[in-house]
This record gives sequence, structure tokens and C-alpha cells, in this order.
Amino acid sequence: MNSGLRNPPAAVRGLGAGALILETIVLLLGIQPLRMLDGDLNSAAIGVIVAAIVACVVLAGLLRHNWAWYAVGVLQGLLLLSGFLHWALAVLGLIFGLVWLYVLHVRRTILGSSGAPLS
Repeated sequence: MNSGLRNPPAAVRGLGAGALILETIVLLLGIQPLRMLDGDLNSAAIGVIVAAIVACVVLAGLLRHNWAWYAVGVLQGLLLLSGFLHWALAVLGLIFGLVWLYVLHVRRTILGSSGAPLS
């Protein structure tokens, strides 16, 4: 199937990296409002947010490796589980988990189900 893209693997990597950078921005901008509006945001929750920010940025640069696509899925699951620290983290994990499922659907549509490497 011809997608019409000049470089389909690069286009898919760009979509994945864009989604991760958007998640990074949302997480970064969400720290202060959560602290101000909800007094029970503890240092563990802030630590989880900072770790997720770092992981998103690092994984955005590593999407040329197939394992990184799975690692992002694990990251979304861990963010969802961190909802035990603060409910807003579970909401963000759910939202960006759904976004990531859509990114994976687009990846499968463009590259096919052959699991072709993205290099």
C-alpha cells in the first residue's frame, strides 16, 4: 500500500514525537495549577510528573527504535497507575494513553502490520 508520503517511517516518528512533546508540555504546565488548586499534591506526585516529563523527552528522541514504541505504552500505563498518588495523574494517563493508541493505529495504517523497522 502506498501512503503517498516521501518517508513514511519519518512521518510516523514525527507524529509519535509530537504526541510525546505535547504530553511533556501538558505535564510541565500542570504542576503549578495542581499545587495551587489542590493542596494534597505531595512531593511523590511531583516527582512522578518530573520523571514522566524526562521520560517523554528521552523517548521522543528514541522512536527510531522499535522498543521505544512499547516503552511509551508502558509509560502511559505507569502514569495511569500513578493516579493513586493524585487523581489528575490518572486522568492524564488515560487521555494520553488514548492518544498513544491512536498514534499506534496511524503507525500500523501507514507502515502496515509487518512490523517493519523504523530506521
